[in-house]
Amino acid sequence: MTTLVSTTDTVTRDALAVLQPGFTGTTAPDWLLRRVGEGLTSVGLFGRNIHSPGQLAALTARLRSERDDVLVAIDEEGGDVTRLEVRDGSSFPGNLALGSVDDVELTRSVARELGRRLAECGVNLNWAPSADVNSNPANPVIGVRSFGADPGLVARHTAAYIEGLQASGVAACTKHFPGHGDTAVDSHLALPGIDVDLETLHARELVPFRAAIAAGSKSVMSAHILLPALDPTRPATLSPRILTGLLRQELGYEGLIVTDGMEMDAIAGTYGIERGSVLAVAAGADAICVGGGLADEDTVLRLRDALVAAVRTGELPEERLADAAARVRALASWTRRVRGAVPEPGAAVQEGTAPGTGPAADVGLAAARRAVRVTGSAGAPAGPVYVAAFTPVANIAVGSETPWGVAAELARILPGTGTDTYGSAAVDEVLRAAGERRIVAVVRDEHRHAWMAEALDGLLAARPDTVVVEMGLPAAPARGALHVATYGAARVCGVAAAEVITGVAPQD
Repeated sequence: MTTLVSTTDTVTRDALAVLQPGFTGTTAPDWLLRRVGEGLTSVGLFGRNIHSPGQLAALTARLRSERDDVLVAIDEEGGDVTRLEVRDGSSFPGNLALGSVDDVELTRSVARELGRRLAECGVNLNWAPSADVNSNPANPVIGVRSFGADPGLVARHTAAYIEGLQASGVAACTKHFPGHGDTAVDSHLALPGIDVDLETLHARELVPFRAAIAAGSKSVMSAHILLPALDPTRPATLSPRILTGLLRQELGYEGLIVTDGMEMDAIAGTYGIERGSVLAVAAGADAICVGGGLADEDTVLRLRDALVAAVRTGELPEERLADAAARVRALASWTRRVRGAVPEPGAAVQEGTAPGTGPAADVGLAAARRAVRVTGSAGAPAGPVYVAAFTPVANIAVGSETPWGVAAELARILPGTGTDTYGSAAVDEVLRAAGERRIVAVVRDEHRHAWMAEALDGLLAARPDTVVVEMGLPAAPARGALHVATYGAARVCGVAAAEVITGVAPQD
């Protein structure tokens, strides 16, 4: 590919510095190492890049052999959204569970332990926490990723999460500014809008972000959403009124502004990633996140050259690009300065070991247990059960590869337990497969899926002793002989639910 200018050119190095690309594979490809040497300052990691803590530590060490202060970013919210434990499920219950407990010290401790594990593997920037106020129960992309629907509660837990995470030497990236909670559309697939007045935005959406700024969040991620009260024509990621006028000038935020993934259809489907990236930096964004779906050298070069061309034509002021690159490098310098306060990458991880050791390692399970809410009662099963998992299509942020539910833990406790997944109200199939075994019906966001409610009603009519485990947003009425709401679908949420169902005492 023909480049516009020499790779030693200052503008080109600044254009590389503002990119946060992903890549494929569990080792750093040569092209990525070469671009890091030329000025690329950030790299984004996803589940496809992680096999084990030891492998991840080796990967980040290789990146730092090219640039000592490289930012290694990851989307590790805990709960539904995990990359560090993408194959097994998270050791942390997620935001809604923490919000339901409403113990800010617990939230701070969970975030500190999560940050410790990331730092141990050489990750120093986490695209978390979600500070969205989940005011719309029908939201298809936030849900249990939010601490809750009350702005004050979300604000105090957002601040605690930031403090805990950054105490471990990992920079927080509070998202999705100015708030993604009142949407009914997934921005991975289309452009959502929030059509409320400024008074509502300030009283609801912006409350947690003010708290995040006060807590010292090192970065903030923009949302690909349209807010007509602020800007009727451009989504937040591309809006000078929102990123510069509101976030920088009105709220006084001075840290790094990161975009949500530019390959998401809310941007790519309307503007294209090259045009969208230029508009984002011009609007006030400092770092362009790309790589969830586009993860190759060609993408990096196309975005680099689009930014350089925009500077050359005057569309993007050179000083704006330089300011963005300087903010990226400033955060990279901060992570290098605080690295001595946490274990050296790889110091406590070995190939094949489970992430997390030490006295705080089980804080996520302890939090998951505290979050469980139980309605009704039923005697512990006398033998094996049958787990019917009614499974909706996972949103892209969560991904479909991460296991969830209670079947694995119940099978461990009750040998002979069977399970299957169902994508429709297949009541007769469940009854035949269960036989004489007690049925445990697992649902997720039942209130958004009429077929799921129909399945539960049919099962309970036929088998009133059915146990219901609700692992999404608990917005549906509790029913069943025993109804267990976990406020999340992380692995530890399944463990906590299985303990309730079987009457097995927690093993601390």
